[in-house]
Amino acid sequence: MGRDAFEVDALSHIDALYRTALRMTRSEADAHDLVQETYVRALRFRAQFTPGTNLKAWLFRILTNTFINEYRKRSRAPETTELDDVDEFSLYRRMSRDRPASSTDPEQEFLDGIVSTEVKDALGALPEKFRATVLLDVEGFSYKEIAEMLEIPIGTVMSRLHRGRKFLQRRLIELARERGIAALRAAPRSD
Repeated sequence: MGRDAFEVDALSHIDALYRTALRMTRSEADAHDLVQETYVRALRFRAQFTPGTNLKAWLFRILTNTFINEYRKRSRAPETTELDDVDEFSLYRRMSRDRPASSTDPEQEFLDGIVSTEVKDALGALPEKFRATVLLDVEGFSYKEIAEMLEIPIGTVMSRLHRGRKFLQRRLIELARERGIAALRAAPRSD
């Protein structure tokens, strides 16, 4: 695959990568950084890509591995700031930066309207290893592809998907009950 063809094919997946990165990071700025780093690594290691194989799966593997590595790095070194170094509007700028921009994709705008903040929060509350697996599943990857991207056995993929879905199910049932959409629990019938 020539340089131009590789770049064109790789860039055709940018929207799917960004959506997944946004769900993983829960921050627009971090999602942009994650996608950018994914493409930098893809271009740097393009010789390792085998033409004729699934480029989308390869890019998602890079995205996921980059996210996991960055997550581990951040969890080891907490962010610190000197109070004197913070200007009075920094919190406002940070909040506005983290707010997702409106999409130019009508389908995505529709889905964003349906998927409430609570549902997005439920996805975000998934433990990282389950979140990555569930998000790759949502993107339509097979168990085998997810296993290859995350470098885990297929059985682990199925287990994480099962546990992740159960976690989401419990969270969404709680949300439905809070909103009065689902009954708390019917009393046992006495015949």
